[in-house]
Amino acid sequence: MKKMPALFISHSAPPLALDSVAGEDYKSLAESLPTPEAILVFSAHWEGNQLAIGETQQHNTLIYDFGGFQPDLYELQYPAPGAPQLADRINDILGTRYTLSVTQRGLDHGVWVPFIHMWPKADVPILQMSMPYNLSDQALFDLGQQLKPLREHNVLIVGTGGITHNLRTVDPHHSGAPPEWAVDFDQWIERTLVNHDYDQLIHWQSQAPQARMNHPTPEHFRPLLIVAGAAQHESVSFHITGFEWGSMSRRSVQLG
Repeated sequence: MKKMPALFISHSAPPLALDSVAGEDYKSLAESLPTPEAILVFSAHWEGNQLAIGETQQHNTLIYDFGGFQPDLYELQYPAPGAPQLADRINDILGTRYTLSVTQRGLDHGVWVPFIHMWPKADVPILQMSMPYNLSDQALFDLGQQLKPLREHNVLIVGTGGITHNLRTVDPHHSGAPPEWAVDFDQWIERTLVNHDYDQLIHWQSQAPQARMNHPTPEHFRPLLIVAGAAQHESVSFHITGFEWGSMSRRSVQLG
């Protein structure tokens, strides 16, 4: 069996969930992939004190972890099944290296907003895990390497966040070209991944152009490090590119 790829998705803003036009790119990306047995996902919107496993119930619940958007967003449902067997497998892989906690936390918008378009039938089991605050960028990359064997069991490893994420520079009118500092950073990411320069990627905060401008805080970048570790030295493709909301890169990354 050919192993599943690993995927990083720029998850956009919550209104994406209701935007069938913008969602078409995400739908097309998912349709280009083999159907996974289960999805393991890390989101920018779940960091914690330790590595934690989210809800494994019959159906995942949703967290509406945002405010100020249209009421319809708070009524959306995405009852994807939980993945308890995947949770057991992860415990077998990581249990000797990490203290894993088990929670009943549902899926945050970094997961369900793009997944509504990617797997609209909500029929693929999903397990979300947290990113510990205390793990360095190198340690997150190493975590991805440790999870890599899951891909041989038809598990899709996904990270969701944003290649660029500076909310202070968002343009709600989507007017004009993206700023040069965002374009430079986005292109640096593309080159670094294509060249398999993982040392540069891991040390992005000091090596990437305008890193702090693009990420005043690092949580939207960190899932990419896990994904890169899970598919080191494999082929790289970018199904979705471009910008939205002014400075927000839409770039997705497929490895493998």
